[in-house]
Amino acid sequence: FCSGYAAAIAFGGTFVRAGFWVGTARVIYRVWQIYAAHIAMFFFIAAIAVIATRVTDGFNYIARLNLNRFFSLTADAMVGMFTLTYVPNYFDILPMYIVALVLIPPLMLIAKFSPPFALATSVAIYVASWVYDFNLPAEPWSERGWFFNPFCWQLLFFTGYGLSIGWIKAPPARIDLIALALLIVVFALVTSYRPIWRGVEDLEAIRDVIGPYRRKTFFGPLRWIHILALAYLASVIFANRQHLLTTRWTAPIVKVGQQALPAFLFSMGASYVAGITLDQIGRNNGTIAAVNLTGLLMIIVLAYVTAWYKSEPWRSNRPAAQAA
Repeated sequence: FCSGYAAAIAFGGTFVRAGFWVGTARVIYRVWQIYAAHIAMFFFIAAIAVIATRVTDGFNYIARLNLNRFFSLTADAMVGMFTLTYVPNYFDILPMYIVALVLIPPLMLIAKFSPPFALATSVAIYVASWVYDFNLPAEPWSERGWFFNPFCWQLLFFTGYGLSIGWIKAPPARIDLIALALLIVVFALVTSYRPIWRGVEDLEAIRDVIGPYRRKTFFGPLRWIHILALAYLASVIFANRQHLLTTRWTAPIVKVGQQALPAFLFSMGASYVAGITLDQIGRNNGTIAAVNLTGLLMIIVLAYVTAWYKSEPWRSNRPAAQAA
């Protein structure tokens, strides 16, 4: 949802200002960046799994990531990796995002004639994938599909995209809508959070009924309704209070958001190393808190360092003699 909202800001204006083909070229460039990042991230984390398996006693991190087939059937896996027909579960976020980005140009082309029809196209893709159980292959040696079916999850992406670019207008702040959104959030909480529903017969029965509509792989419609309720409540809370998001306390969050791809890539590797660390030092409230807080701090530092590099401070306007 947030990625779609940001994508409309990043790419939507290009389509309007520079035309369809320039906008498409910019999307293709971003797709290439994400694709390259995905490949590099896989090999980096796979290397961590190999090293950790060798240096630790009694832990097989290759098996934990379900990468045994990659190392035993490397030729097939390599072809699958570079064609995105081999998408291990831990590495399935960026491929899903690639598919969503690829859909931007055709939907922008449709939106030139009818923005509602562009949104209807996104909905139609979602419904067709849901009804006909359509997905992309996740590995060449089985029938398993992508854990995050991109043809379903693109609906969430284009919900955020449509809100950002103006295809959809957010509903006004009304007490009845606020109450409805709160009810949806509470319902999602009590039917999803295990300590609440476990052992409560009525709640377990409700979960059995709504289970098919909460499926993660096919982005069940209840998940879509839930995120819409959360987004609506957030918009109500921060309406005319945007200054709350520009304080020094929120600056690190903003900085991480501005460096979303580097922060995401780093967090994928760091979280895996964090799990290995906890395996070695033991899991309790203290170690879990320490490892997670350290990881969050590292992500924030990475965001600031990345921003510094992107600013290219070495491109100084100082005269050559002064610089010397």
